[in-house]
Amino acid sequence: MQDDDVVRPYSICAVGSVNHNWDLNLSEQQKNQFAEEGYTVLSEVLCGDRLAKLTDECMRAWLSEKGGFDPDATWLQNSLLPDIHHRSRLVCDYYFQGPLVDVAVQLVGPNVKGATSQLTFKLCGNNKPFGWHQDNGYGHLSPATAITTLTALDDADIENGCLWVLPGSHQAGQIDVTQRLSTKAKEAGLDLSVNVDRESDAIPVPLKAGDVVVLHCHLLHRSEGNLSSSRDRRILFLRYADADAVEVYNDHRPRLGPLLRGATSFPEIACYEREFFLDNETG
Repeated sequence: MQDDDVVRPYSICAVGSVNHNWDLNLSEQQKNQFAEEGYTVLSEVLCGDRLAKLTDECMRAWLSEKGGFDPDATWLQNSLLPDIHHRSRLVCDYYFQGPLVDVAVQLVGPNVKGATSQLTFKLCGNNKPFGWHQDNGYGHLSPATAITTLTALDDADIENGCLWVLPGSHQAGQIDVTQRLSTKAKEAGLDLSVNVDRESDAIPVPLKAGDVVVLHCHLLHRSEGNLSSSRDRRILFLRYADADAVEVYNDHRPRLGPLLRGATSFPEIACYEREFFLDNETG
């Protein structure tokens, strides 16, 4: 949790309000599951026209940038589209104002910023697995209270590459992968996947379209390839962090991201992407 003694002079009220148009309160069971197992599933966060329209905007952005699955492309080219909130008004609203911000307040604390928005797709034909890893390995933030939210845009199951988790693995803390973050390591194609001791304890996390799984930043998770001949597995990945979270790997500079709730000590966070809020407020 956050240190209440830290002075945070830049508040969300001072830099522009956010209209919260639908709320989501976690049950005690969900909070306990997150604390003990490192994840929890939220059912039907999106549904109906809201889900359909957001999925359509995401797919149009994906196809415009990347096209369909390319067997000759890299994993990154086939699987990830960053900053999707820059390309979709509906994603921006969902990221900045949606119910997952309420979830972040309940799990991270009262001062919250957005840390990442991206699409992570496994379209038909993309049968490449992604190994065990912690999200805080790819973007080591401190304090280590960040959460990842994965909103399913399709039904996701074992066949088309749903998430697998190792319940409780977050309690062991951060795994050191810093040697693989160097420029030389990246040029060699090293990823940040790790070996696990109790893989037999892993469980799949199937989702229906519109469901969300929330992950602690230290939870070990992976996914298999999409083995379906007819179904995509499309995920909207949104990460939220303490408004004063810093990048350990970047000389402890603040992680840039929009201030969504509460206050921050960093003026660059207070003003980050405020134009998106202004666009929303003016219609």
